[in-house]
Parts: sequence; structure tokens; C-alpha cells
Amino acid sequence: MNVHDSERMAGLLEAAGYRKSDSDEADVVVFNTCAVRENADNRLYGNLGHLRPVKDARPGMQIAVGGCLAQKDRAEIVRRAPWVDVVFGTHNVHALPVLLERARHNAVAQVEIAESLEVFPSTLPSRRESTYAGWVSISVGCNNTCTFCIVPSLRGKEKDRRPGDVLAEVSALAADGVLEVTLLGQNVNSYGAEFGDRGAFAKLLRACGDVDGLERVRFTSPHPRDFTSDVIAAMAETPNVCPQLHMPLQSGSDDVLRRMRRSYRSARYLSIIDEVRAAIPHAAISTDIIVGFPGETDADFEATLDVVRAAGFAGAFTFQYSPRPGTPAATLPDQLPKAVVQERYERLVAVQEEISWAANRAFEGQVVEVLVAKGEGRKDGVTRRMSGRARDGRLVHFAPGEAGPAAIRPGDVVEVAVGYGAPHHLVADGPVLSHRRTRAGDAHEAGTRPGGAPTTLGLPVFGAPEPVAAAPGCGTRT
Repeated sequence: MNVHDSERMAGLLEAAGYRKSDSDEADVVVFNTCAVRENADNRLYGNLGHLRPVKDARPGMQIAVGGCLAQKDRAEIVRRAPWVDVVFGTHNVHALPVLLERARHNAVAQVEIAESLEVFPSTLPSRRESTYAGWVSISVGCNNTCTFCIVPSLRGKEKDRRPGDVLAEVSALAADGVLEVTLLGQNVNSYGAEFGDRGAFAKLLRACGDVDGLERVRFTSPHPRDFTSDVIAAMAETPNVCPQLHMPLQSGSDDVLRRMRRSYRSARYLSIIDEVRAAIPHAAISTDIIVGFPGETDADFEATLDVVRAAGFAGAFTFQYSPRPGTPAATLPDQLPKAVVQERYERLVAVQEEISWAANRAFEGQVVEVLVAKGEGRKDGVTRRMSGRARDGRLVHFAPGEAGPAAIRPGDVVEVAVGYGAPHHLVADGPVLSHRRTRAGDAHEAGTRPGGAPTTLGLPVFGAPEPVAAAPGCGTRT
């Protein structure tokens, strides 16, 4: 979601006449921030400190800070880093070019934080970095009250786009050659609540199945509380919806889930997984887990390990609990010592890695369809490999063979036989069994992105936006 927001910021700047910098000598540098984990704060202020001597040497340079941390810290950013020119929040991304011009004209920092959404970000221009895949927001904000999460106070209440607007954007992407779309929302399962249709998300998935040229549909992130059977049926019955589900667990302990205000219990979570697997036996299911939530006991942690083993996750994004000022969990008693959290974290990672490795080894000898993502390949001894994603989201490294990486482009589709399943990826060093050239591959080869804008722009003017950190439970990843 942060990456998608950054694409919108870059699109706005391009529309205002800026061009992406190909060097460190940018006239404008934009930081798009997250506030969910403490390292986001540290990373931002460290980066700003690093830029201070650069700006001292180039007085005309401008620095802008946006996103969740800007929404939270507001004028504090300018106080701690007075060389920052613009601070804007999550609700007024569209104001970035105007604020930069105003700061330049007035020679004083501009801090503008809106308290509610002014313009839905998906209506803004976008500078998409991929010819073959696109992000499409179906909602922004969140109505949940998880005690560890600061997102609702910074992103606001959930606002849903009308289905027709979403489908129009999806159709436009597909018409430009995009093969894969990921639907984005803090809680995609609650989509439609704002306009009174609780079945809207399942209907939206089915409608994506009718979009000509669209081969893959993914979504992130659902909340177990709102997961319904009609969504599972839509996933199973719509051919281009990928057999993949990322559904945050956070904890396997019912007591911890209660104190997190997660609104479901471990038995309910596992029942959803059972229903998904009954409908889609080959589905790859991944999750988010927080270790060391305040008051987590040894028994609570063991309960999490039990659920992880029972669920058989293809992968998990694991986080050590990070107290965030302004969240109820930050003031809870029994905050755990770092050493305890670290030990549990390492045990959880070891258990999940064993499960992931076994699942990936089961793919050895199977043929998988790969949407190529990296055309440059990577060197592994004397073998030059390329990378892409299988339909279930697994990362696949494969050898392009005699065709070579020049013939197989990002956006093309290949079929390969898996020779080795590693803990975090699949390897296919045998011959490519089939290779389908696509319009997305043509666009990459020609140096264009969806919409026909050049991929590599000329003179350096602005720094590439930087999505910072990740949000446990919100579907973004680290």
C-alpha cells in the first residue's frame, strides 16, 4: 500500500512537470513514511540527517515528508529537522506539488495536515514502475480498533470506492497490457459496508473475472473477522483469482487475541483456512504474526506455535512487538523484556521455516506457470537465473536456457519444472518448457509503462519516493 501511494506521489510530480532523477543530485526528495513500527521513525530521521549536508551544499534542493509518520508527528518533523521544506499527511497527498511550489515561493516550510480524506488517492495520476502488474485501491482507512495498531488514527475511517470506479481502473490497466492486479485495502473483506453491500467484495472478485486480458487477481489484506463463505466461493470459481491468501493471524492465543481486540479466536481462524483449502486445495496461505505482545506468556506463545503448525502456512511475516505511542497496547502492563521476545521470535521463525521448506519441497518435479518479474537474472555459480512468481505467489528462480534473458522479458509468462524447493523460493534450472510473449513484455522491452509514459526519463529532477517499513496486520510487508 505504501508502494502504491508512492506511485501516486511520483505521478503527481510528473504531471506537474518534474522528472525522475537518475542520480543523487535531485532537486526534490520525497519520503513516504509509515508509523506502525519504531524503526520507521529512526529510519526517517536518520535519512533526513544524512541529507542535511547535501542540502547545505545545494540550497535550492527541497525535501518533503509525507505518509503516516508525517500525519502523526506533524510540525515535530520541522522542529527536529528544520531543513525539511514540506510536511503533508495521509489525507492530502494531492497537495504535494502545490506545497512544494509554495515553500519555494515563500521560502518557509509548509506543514499541511488534513484531518479527513480530501481526494481519493486512486483518482490521482500514477507513475507505475511495472508494465505487467498494478495496484488498485478499493478502500482506504480502517474501522477496526486493534490495540497495537496506530493506522486507524492516521488513515481515518474506512472509505470505499464505488465498484464501477474500481473496475474501470482494473479494465484500463488490462487494456494497457497489465496481466496482474492486486486489490488493496486495510480490510478488503469489509469493502462495501460504507455503501450498504456486505457482499460487495465477493462480487468485485467475480467481476474481475470478466475483465478481458486480466490473467491474475490478488488481494490484500483480509481480516478474519469479516471473512465470509461467498468470498471463498468467488476465489474458487473465478479462474483469474490466484490461489493465494494472505490473512493476518497475529497470535494463536485466544487471550492475546482478546487483548489485541482482534474480534476472532484461533478456532475461527483455523476454520477459515479449512474452508479455503476444501474449496482450493492448492492455495498458498500466508500470514502476519506478532511475537511478544504485552503479557504474552509461555503458554500463549506455545498456542501460537500450535496454530502455525496446524495452519501449515506457506510463509509468514513475523514481527517483534513494537510499542507505538498513542495505541492502547503501549500502556498495557507486563511489557516483555527484549531477550524474551527475541528468543520466541527465533523459535517461531525456525518452526515456520521448516513448514515452508517442506511445502516447497513438495513442488519438486511439478510444472509451474511463472510471470517473469526480473529480466536481469542473477548469477549462481555459472548458472544465470531469472525470477518471477507462480500463480500462488511463490517466488521462482529459473534458468532461461538457450533463449537467454534477452528473449524472456519481465511481463512474459513461462512454464518451468521445479527441481528444488528452498525454504523461501523454488528453483527450476531445467529447460523452459514454454514461453509466451506478452504485451507487457513488449512494453518493458520498448521502455514504456502502462499508459505509454517512458520508463526512463531524461534530466534528473526529483528523488524516487521511498516506502518506509511495514505494518503488521495491515497486509504490508517487510
